[in-house]
Formats: sequence, structure tokens, C-alpha cells
Amino acid sequence: MESFFWVGLTNVLDPMNLTAIAIGTIIGMFVGAMPGLSATMAIALLLPLTYSFKPETGLALLASLYLAAMYGGSIAAILLRTPGTPAAAATVMDGYPMAQKGKAGQALGLSLTASLIGGLLSSVILLTVAPLLGRVVLNFGPVEIFAVAVLGITIIGSLSQGSTILGLLSGAIGLLLATIGMDPTTGTPRFAFDNLELFGGIDFTVALIGLFSIPQAVRLVMKGNGKRDKGTVSRIADRMLPTGREFVKLLPNSIRSGFIGVFVGLIPGTGGDTASWFAYNEAKRFSRRKAEFGTGYPAGIVAPEAANNAVVGGALIPTIALGIPGSSSTAVLLGGLMVHGILPGPTLMSDYGDVTYTLLWAVLFANVALFLVGILFTRACVAVTKIPNRVVGPVIVVLSVIGAYAINNSVFDIGLMIAFGILGLVFDTFRIPTPPLVIGLILGPILDTTLQQSLLIGGGNWMVFLQNPISATLLAFALLSILQATPLFGSIVKAFRKKPPKGAEPAGGDMAGSRD
Repeated sequence: MESFFWVGLTNVLDPMNLTAIAIGTIIGMFVGAMPGLSATMAIALLLPLTYSFKPETGLALLASLYLAAMYGGSIAAILLRTPGTPAAAATVMDGYPMAQKGKAGQALGLSLTASLIGGLLSSVILLTVAPLLGRVVLNFGPVEIFAVAVLGITIIGSLSQGSTILGLLSGAIGLLLATIGMDPTTGTPRFAFDNLELFGGIDFTVALIGLFSIPQAVRLVMKGNGKRDKGTVSRIADRMLPTGREFVKLLPNSIRSGFIGVFVGLIPGTGGDTASWFAYNEAKRFSRRKAEFGTGYPAGIVAPEAANNAVVGGALIPTIALGIPGSSSTAVLLGGLMVHGILPGPTLMSDYGDVTYTLLWAVLFANVALFLVGILFTRACVAVTKIPNRVVGPVIVVLSVIGAYAINNSVFDIGLMIAFGILGLVFDTFRIPTPPLVIGLILGPILDTTLQQSLLIGGGNWMVFLQNPISATLLAFALLSILQATPLFGSIVKAFRKKPPKGAEPAGGDMAGSRD
């Protein structure tokens, strides 16, 4: 793997790949700056374009877009009081008040600098931790890989926002959809309904475009252009970059928030929004000026921005090392691998080490590119925030249709994309999380293949999964992740905590104090 480390660095220094990183950074910034759009949707739309690129180039483009969209979300949050991405919600708290004081440039500069620090920190951790995990999973066989896939789908389902049952239901639907096509072992068509277009299974890219783009376009059109606050900032007049003294002051907060972002990113199912609020709360806890948070205080901008960019590297660690996407965006990045015939999974770093290490280095270089491009293009991104929603929505639909058709030059794919778009709208209506379905589509083929291989190894005995210590441990964690998210488990824990020991007073006061 050490040789792959240097091969990846050499690949990413190729002029074509550096150009892809720059282009992805620019696109990501503009997408993030548009309120209502997301990095996941942009990655899904750009996936068809990567067909004509080398895998290294395509992944570098998508990874830089993902990273830049995290910062781009802060532009709308600071100028319009409207987060461009969910991860920028916490930035509104102090970013917008600072912009109201005529310091919009300073607020964006703090956001950009903190993003660089958090991103570089997570990139270094990604380059060191992911290979270590990759060496461990080299010893995994079908039984262990099946258990890893089960753990991935249960964690994503149980950590989904809202109902755990709905999260697991979404994952199960994804697994069922993944079985459409030819059986990998017997070659028998399954659920294809004699349609030759479905014999090869559902095209993952087509499904992603429909699930993420069409519902977003419909939401933008229905929302309309909306009314903006009278105090929204339409231009940047002051300097952006902090001075050397200001940089030294924000460094401890940025590093602490970066570690928080990496840790949160490691937990599949969480995201930049969770990390941002967590980091914001900790910054306030450690600050001597707690009363100034929410009034345009620099630490209130630095913390969430360092955290949400650090999430990118953290979320990629389980994605690369175990084949378990840490977020919906990293799930779509795995789709970029599948577009080029690279099957994601625990053997990714050994079987496709050159491509994988190129991706890891691309994330590091994308952070530097984000800082440089951010200095040059942030002021231009202000114009993007003024584009009406009813213009953006139809454009997304047109791009979705073009992207779906371009994959296989098939009209059938356009219909399939629209069908997944309708499914995404249904999911939104009933508040069913979409990411578990995407994870199910990714992990479905792995589960299917390794299940049949494991049963062949065990002679058809299902106990083969419990006789293997690694598999048994992983499956136990999977069961625990489901149980701890159920209301019954929460009620038992709550009842246990409320029961005071003999001779002790009720713990109500302590509970109230802990909430403070």
C-alpha cells in the first residue's frame, strides 16, 4: 500500500486532475451559495460527465465539488440569513449579524480560513487512518464482509433523522431494488418483468439523479422566489482575510472544531449540520465571552465552518476503508466508483489502491484549491444568491433529463429517472429518509454476493455468521444500533436512570442541572 500512497500523489499532480479539482471547487462554491441546492444533488447531476474521464479525474472533480459546497453554503448564510446547505445553518447565528455590521467580507474570510484548517486536519487524518483500517480488512472474507454490510445498513437506518422504523424501511427498499437484474450466482433474471432494460439491474446514477434532483427542483418551484429580509447584504465592501494576530486567535477553536467534525463524520448517518451545531456549542462552552455569541462574534463563525469541512474527511474514512458511506454525499461518491466499474467494499484500497489514494490526495489538494478559489470567486458568488428559485428549478429538471439520457443514450433511463424522482417526492411527503435507500442500493449487491458465498462456505448453515468471531461481533453491534434507537430501549434506559438508590433523593434536580 505504501507504493499506492506515492502513486496517488503522482496522479493527483497530473495537470488534468489539478484542473478537475479547480473546476469542481468553482462549481461546488456556486452550488453551495444557491439556497436550497445541495452537494449531493450536484454530485448526482455531474456523475454522467465522469464517464468520459479517467476514474482518478472524475473522483477528483466530485470530491472537490463536495468539499467546496460545504463552504459555499456559508455565503448565503452570511449574506441572506438563508443557509445554502444544511451544514451552514449554525453559521447564520453569528455570520449574518456580523454582515449586518458591515463586515460581510470579514465573516466570509473567517469562514474560508476555518474551512481550510478543518479540511486540512481531516485530510491528514484521512490519509493516515484509512490505510490502517484498509490493512485490517485485507483479512476479511465473505462472512466478515457480509457482516460489515449489515452493520452499514443498520447504522444508517437507525441514525436517520425521524423514525428509526422509516429509516430501516427505506434501507430495506433500497436492498430490494438492488436485487433487480441477473442473479450474480445463478444468472437468473429477478424482478425484470421480461424487460431487457432491467436485466442489467437499475443504473445507480439514474436512480441518484431522480432521487435527489427532481424533488429538489419541485421544492424550489413550489417555494417560489420568496421575500428576503430588508437587511440582506448584496455586496462585499471590506477585506476578507484575517490578519496574522486574528489567525492565531482562531487557530485553537478551528482545530478543536475540526476534530469534532472528523469524529462526527466517522459516525455513518450523521452530517455537517450535526457537527456544526456540536462545534458551535463547544466553542461557546470554552469561550470567556459567551454573551457575545449570536451578535456577530468571530468564534461563532469559525467553529461551525471548521467542523462542517472536517466532516468530509471523517465521512470518507468508513467509506474508503469499509465501503460504508458516512453520508449521502459520500454514498453518491461511491456511485462515481461504480460508474467506472469499481465495486466499493472493504477490498477497495487493495484492489484499486491507485484510484483510492488519488481520491485521498485529491481531498487534501481540494482544500488548498478551495482557499485560493474562495479568495478569487467569493465576491462573484454573491450574484448567484440572487437567482430566482423558479429559474433554478426548471434548469435542474432539464439537466436531470439530459444527464439520465446521456448515460446509456436510452429513453428508458429518462422514465426510470422520473420514476425515482416520484419515489423521492413520496419519501419527502411521508418524511421517509432517502439516504438509507441509497445505501441499500450500494450495499445490496455486496450483501447478495457475500451472503451466497458465506452459505456455500458454511454448507448452508446460517450459524456460520455466529461461529466467526469478527462476524458475530459486527452483527452484535448491528443489533445494538437498532435496539438503542427504538422507543422501548429509550424507555428502559430512562426508567433505569430515574430509579434512585435506596436512601437517596430523586435525581430530578441533577437531571435538570445536566441539561443546563
